Amino acid sequence: MSGKENDELISFPCDFPIKIIGEITKEAELFEQEILSIAHKHHPELAEDRVSKRLSNGGNYLAITITVKAQSQEALDALYADLIKHPKAKMVL
Repeated sequence: MSGKENDELISFPCDFPIKIIGEITKEAELFEQEILSIAHKHHPELAEDRVSKRLSNGGNYLAITITVKAQSQEALDALYADLIKHPKAKMVL
């Protein structure tokens, strides 16, 4: 590192994967739709092939991974802030 205050760990723009883990309930499909709605609010260009999902071994949790084209740290922070507000989101990585 050069010691400059504006050094960044991530070079923007970049592809950035975000994993959202939520508990499976009767509304599992609704959880997925709501998470994708939040993602599209911030990244309207998000394509279906940039989204994957996986059930936990016990079938109690759904992990949704979205890979966005991050333009800045501020944009990532705004997306994370909205995702963690979802009441069914247990973890956002």
